[in-house]
Amino acid sequence: MKIQVLPAALANQIAAGEVVERPASVVKELVENALDAGARRVAVAIEQGGRALIRVEDDGEGMSPEDARLAVHRHATSKIRVAADLDGIRTLGFRGEALPSIASVSRFSLRTRARGSLTGVELRIDGGEMVGIHDIGAPEGTTIEVRDLFYNLPARRKFLKADSAEAAQVSRLMTQLALGAPTVGFQLSSGGRKLLDCPPAGEVAERFYQIYQARPDLVEVRREGGGLRVHGYIAPLAEQGPRRGPQNIYVNGRIVRDKTIAHAIQAAYAVATVKERSPEVHLFIEMPPERVDVNVHPTKAEVRFLEQGLVHEVLRRALGDALGAGPSPELRLQAPVAPIALPAMPMLPGVLRPDPSLHQASWRPVGSSSSPELPGRAELVGSSAGEGPPGLGGPPRGGVLNADEALAAWEVAAALGGQARPVTDDAILPMKPLGQFRHTYILAVDQDGIAIIDQHVAHERVLYERIYERLTSGRLQSQRMLTPLVFELDASQVAGIEAHMADLERLGFEVAPFGGKSVRVSAMPSLIGVQDVEPTLRALGQDLEGFDRAGRVDDVLKHIAATMACHAAVKANDPLPLEKMQFILDELHATAYSTVCPHGRPVMLRITRREIEKSFQRI
Repeated sequence: MKIQVLPAALANQIAAGEVVERPASVVKELVENALDAGARRVAVAIEQGGRALIRVEDDGEGMSPEDARLAVHRHATSKIRVAADLDGIRTLGFRGEALPSIASVSRFSLRTRARGSLTGVELRIDGGEMVGIHDIGAPEGTTIEVRDLFYNLPARRKFLKADSAEAAQVSRLMTQLALGAPTVGFQLSSGGRKLLDCPPAGEVAERFYQIYQARPDLVEVRREGGGLRVHGYIAPLAEQGPRRGPQNIYVNGRIVRDKTIAHAIQAAYAVATVKERSPEVHLFIEMPPERVDVNVHPTKAEVRFLEQGLVHEVLRRALGDALGAGPSPELRLQAPVAPIALPAMPMLPGVLRPDPSLHQASWRPVGSSSSPELPGRAELVGSSAGEGPPGLGGPPRGGVLNADEALAAWEVAAALGGQARPVTDDAILPMKPLGQFRHTYILAVDQDGIAIIDQHVAHERVLYERIYERLTSGRLQSQRMLTPLVFELDASQVAGIEAHMADLERLGFEVAPFGGKSVRVSAMPSLIGVQDVEPTLRALGQDLEGFDRAGRVDDVLKHIAATMACHAAVKANDPLPLEKMQFILDELHATAYSTVCPHGRPVMLRITRREIEKSFQRI
């Protein structure tokens, strides 16, 4: 016969391959069992990254000798009785596979005493074979030791990484488990060195501080809806640098990986930026157990939601609301040094002299009718062409459109169908410009400190919001050219443009193939000058190349709006008078997600009043 029943020991070793991948897998299963047993303290010790020893001690309810004997048999569990119990699982473990699987690939010992019992019991198993069982004296709770992991499976043992790498995996896992169970005390030691020590905490915020210390750079998330509760901490939009942060996602206390949740996180960040992000997030999702299936993965790492669309929408909105009020990055000052005598220095080149009216600045909200210094938003955005504030562009550049006119605030508002818009972002306070630094950065103050604003990035953020809103509701204003422009593009750029002709028409372009790789432009958006037509189309063609004709319209429009805003915004090295700086700051204050540009760059850096006073030793 070719088909035969596998021996029980071999079947257990094969099953162990699904549950026990590395030492961290063993720690996860044993610690989750301890939490299910009601432990208030869990101590884990490892040697050689867990290869030589894994010891997990807990003060849970323990087991009787009869239960201890049954616990090391496959599919033996105290957590479910009938199939209906799978409809609402409230424990972390339930399959009854962890202990026998671990015992089949190690030298395993279990010591336990049930609460109220006078004696405990110890079991010893070597490679799945029982080698000893006897009564012992032991504290209440359970202690499990796993030695020589995979000693009888060299094929699996050789794939373990270096001891330091395996220890790092265990440390990362224990941090996640500790964050998910804040009321339980956790300890982790490796080779006698303590890696984690968290006493029991009252709530998640306290446990988060124990692990990560103070994190003012993160944004708090809180939302309830549709029977779900979401809370936690996430990276703000203006997080600097391309770093990838840890992502800890908990569903009813269970740490999981889920595509629906991952997509909701990406969608929330994509509202403000087209840049791919892998932000730091620590999210806790609570929902009725009946609405989530945890029995879809051997290690219980993945879940399936009964209402995926609802979970996605609640989570996306929760993150979106939090990101809209996220902080701007702070610029940390160096420690103060002893004062020294310096010669008088002239005004730095490229920095405008301060506005004399600054000393009478009023810190009323922008748009207040009683603020004489700062015009209201309705006056700025809704004005007619003859009454609007000065333009936002640099010196005249020639061409079909005059740059000062093309970038003037009133023309931007008119081209986008501008109306007075409500203030939507509390992250950017009303600011008063002091001047420019090197014709690139706006120096400004508000009631909480000093801000350094990248004028191009700030204006790009403002234009992106206006352009995207206009594209989703209609089209931008277009200006027909007396003499069409003809130029060549790369083949990939031509393909991207041809695939999205309708979207470009909504943007204000009239573009048609003109043989080979040439295109003819008969009309252009009134936001840009003629000299910007070719570079803008090249950038659009490059951005749209990756989107096929069936691509999501929303993603296409976002990339178009981001590219268009980048080319229409004021540039670095453009000198701006104070009134133009003020207009940018007022528009930024009224713009959602105003701390980051659509390509992910921070809009401003802040020096808080506290940081200034600390540097001058006033506090």
